Amino acid sequence: MALRKLDLDEARRIAVRAQLLDLPRPSDLLAVARQLTLLQIDPTAAVAPNVDLVLWSRLGSAYRPEQVKQALESDRTLFEHNAMVRPMSDLGLYLAAMTVWPYRESHKAWLAENDTFRRDILARLAASGPLVSRDIPDTSAVSWPSSGWTNNRNVTQMLEFMMMLGEVAITGRRGRQRVWDLAERVHPAGTPVVELAEAQRIREHRRLTSMGITRTTNRGTGMEPGAVGESGEEVTVEGTRGVWRVDPEAIGKPFTGRTALLSPFDRLIHDRVRLAELFGFEYVLEMYKPKAKRRWGFFALPILFHDRLIGKVDAKADHKAGVLRVDAIHEDVPFAAAMREGVEAELHDLATWLRLKIA
Repeated sequence: MALRKLDLDEARRIAVRAQLLDLPRPSDLLAVARQLTLLQIDPTAAVAPNVDLVLWSRLGSAYRPEQVKQALESDRTLFEHNAMVRPMSDLGLYLAAMTVWPYRESHKAWLAENDTFRRDILARLAASGPLVSRDIPDTSAVSWPSSGWTNNRNVTQMLEFMMMLGEVAITGRRGRQRVWDLAERVHPAGTPVVELAEAQRIREHRRLTSMGITRTTNRGTGMEPGAVGESGEEVTVEGTRGVWRVDPEAIGKPFTGRTALLSPFDRLIHDRVRLAELFGFEYVLEMYKPKAKRRWGFFALPILFHDRLIGKVDAKADHKAGVLRVDAIHEDVPFAAAMREGVEAELHDLATWLRLKIA
């Protein structure tokens, strides 16, 4: 049978709707987290931390960062795991993977060499309750070898390994520092464990639902793989080569677009190949480039207008001065009046949310 063919407009609209960037805006934080499946944690806060910026892009200035803190630390409707915030209702999809981790022999060896160290941490948390890493003594027998920032950071590395094993969990944060506790005191008791292969299938299906349309194998986000397996329906897309996978429930739905300013880590744009194929949009996060080599800015925000990506905003939140500095608005296409008005309205909303004035 011939595959269904989607026109490019429809493909883009499926992608935008799946990421909750159309109208009407969602109003419930947890519903957003469930649809997106994850909120990537990144410490960069040139405008705002990624989790908050992604949620603002969907919920608008009614959203407050305190809502995520409450959901993570009090309501336990979200959990933080492996640099992602996820719905607690999805926890069972990750528990089986914890029982077979680690996969690398080097990780297994380091854990075996430091088994006493691991047990020391478990005992200390059991006795004292939640702790930040600096309050946990380093009793390692063998230091963690790395050419990067984790070299000799033995307590932090062991805690992260124990998180992956499901022995400890992040119960909250003190500023940017993670607060650790025994997983049994953070994860809801009696959470059903979904068998590994079934959990993988469900996660692939939900990944496709959150993206709307993607290749079978695509670029992941941070610690999140990008594969969607055999989920959805195979289709072709006008003007592109090869086969795509689409959520069939998303085809043919009505679409009402809006303007949105996106985080550089937003899931709509994270796969640069998909971004170019569907949106014809070029984007590079330039924070790691020397200033003289930047085209768009340190932390430029992509601009979504309905089902098109039309430019970037070079902005920075200066909380000491009380202003949102907008250094440039880069137009990838000449802005029509509606585009310009939409961008101005979003910048005003962003400044209101940040409790700053635009400069």
